[in-house]
Amino acid sequence: MILKENEKILLNDIRTIINLSQKKAINSIDFCRVQMYWTLGKRIFEEEQHNKNRAKYGTYLIKNLSNILENEYGSGFSKRQLEFCRKFYREYPIANTLCSQLSWSQYKLLIFMTEKKN
Repeated sequence: MILKENEKILLNDIRTIINLSQKKAINSIDFCRVQMYWTLGKRIFEEEQHNKNRAKYGTYLIKNLSNILENEYGSGFSKRQLEFCRKFYREYPIANTLCSQLSWSQYKLLIFMTEKKN
């Protein structure tokens, strides 16, 4: 199909609009996941540790939760993942400080780097 010059410009503009919208949608989904993991970490911390620095010895809350959640929602809720959620909340206890430009993978990397320092 042969397009006129103004039609080519219009087509490029439309492609740009679509591509930007798709990128915004992906970023929005990523940030929703970040918020979800932060909230999970907060609830686990509150329940398991009752706002103390360490949980009681022998507490199996995360392990039990992961067994149930993995069956319902898949591998994104493993014991290790839930432990990361709790650490995420501990490292960033104020929800308003979460950056919408960072993905969950980037936050996990930051948490991992913080663990290495300590």
